Amino acid sequence: MMIIERVNDIQDNLNQKFTGSGFEFHPFLIGWYHEKVSKSFRVNYPEDTVAFVVVSTPDMFEKSFLPFITRKDCNTDIRDPLDQCIAATFNDIKDDFPDYTIETIHDFERHHSNRPKFLMQTASHISGAAYYYQQKDIGNTDLLTGKKRLCGVCIHPKYGGWFALRGVIIFGNLQCEDLPRREAVDVVVGDELRLELLERFNYRWQDWTFRDIISVKSRYSEAQKLYFATKPKDRKELIATNHLFDSFNDCKEEKEIDG
Repeated sequence: MMIIERVNDIQDNLNQKFTGSGFEFHPFLIGWYHEKVSKSFRVNYPEDTVAFVVVSTPDMFEKSFLPFITRKDCNTDIRDPLDQCIAATFNDIKDDFPDYTIETIHDFERHHSNRPKFLMQTASHISGAAYYYQQKDIGNTDLLTGKKRLCGVCIHPKYGGWFALRGVIIFGNLQCEDLPRREAVDVVVGDELRLELLERFNYRWQDWTFRDIISVKSRYSEAQKLYFATKPKDRKELIATNHLFDSFNDCKEEKEIDG
């Protein structure tokens, strides 16, 4: 089997098992990532090593996260229950590919210096998953006069800002130098709209409006929005007490009675 066919098979297997749970997987080469980042962010793999960036879609919360916490006792773990869910998904992926040396890096992982272990928005862009809009993408610099530096943000071609980058999966012993590149889709057209996106994200991210900078296929549910708007330390109590999670709590109670 040709190497490119092996990569395609891996992506097909990932999609078949996890797309229904609200995840997308987009392949890229480590060398593409190294082209975009400084030396301090590079990882110790050959340039032609295959990796995948993992995207959670709006469906992930109801189709993956809530079923996960129904099955698991998350109260004994110090981590956010959502982090536990993503970690379990990554472990399932490792188990599905025992012939490969796999490293998973979560979006929240940091070095001791607090430097991110991997720049997920860059990975998103070079894999074609979602376009990474930055201040440098505004060609009319007059629009930036007198403005502070604006942090960039990724926009998905289907979900706008209603998605999340959960991590990368590196297949350390899989090299494929002829992997075709897929360009990220530029969906925020025009300097004015790009500036509006960055300003919404930098100054008003709490009102969710940057996520609707384009027309979207679907959005987060009200329960999901409430969960993400709640401080991590209060999320377990939120799930247990808020009526938006009543269907989950009913399932939990049934499990405890049956068990």
